[in-house]
Amino acid sequence: MNSATIPGPDGRQRCHWCVVTAEYTAYHDTEWGFPVGEDRRLFEKLCLEGFQAGLSWRTILAKRERLRTVFRQFDIDRVARFTGRDVERLLGDPGIVRHRGKIEAVVNNARRARELIEREGSLGAFLWRYEPGYAPRAAGQVVSVSAESIALSKDLKRLGWRFVGPTTMYAFMQAMGLVNDHADGCVIRAQVERARATFKRPGSSAARSPRARSRA
Repeated sequence: MNSATIPGPDGRQRCHWCVVTAEYTAYHDTEWGFPVGEDRRLFEKLCLEGFQAGLSWRTILAKRERLRTVFRQFDIDRVARFTGRDVERLLGDPGIVRHRGKIEAVVNNARRARELIEREGSLGAFLWRYEPGYAPRAAGQVVSVSAESIALSKDLKRLGWRFVGPTTMYAFMQAMGLVNDHADGCVIRAQVERARATFKRPGSSAARSPRARSRA
């Protein structure tokens, strides 16, 4: 039996991490790894991965709806207009992760996202350039960083983004479908692969990062 998978509630094999809770299983089966190109959803995930730093994804899932509410559904333009007063208000909200640096990072990153969209046309067009040209998976899902996530982290930091370290960016790439890290034998892996095969990448494929192309 593949040690990277384990029977789920329905008896079918899934990635071992997802059967810990029903919330994880639902997230794994319907979201994790399916490709996303919409700017708002990509921005939301970047923010949520930043909030997760040092915490469990279960904590973030439990707080996700409240985070969506207080951050205006992660509408980039609306969040970019947040002020210091908004930050103080959010620090008093028990339904979210009350970490000043992470809250301020969301506001800062929304402003940086607007600059990037103005220059690149969309956030998705920029982020999908870092899609590897191959399937960089390791047995047992032990990979937590890649050359592409390091490059993406470095480039975002250069543009002024915060809470976008290489490990955080690899988790983002896994979740948003830039890689298919569902384990071999996982019932969802083939579904994700089919979705990736028909997914229209934002922007031109010819614009892929030179660092990503060099590893294809």
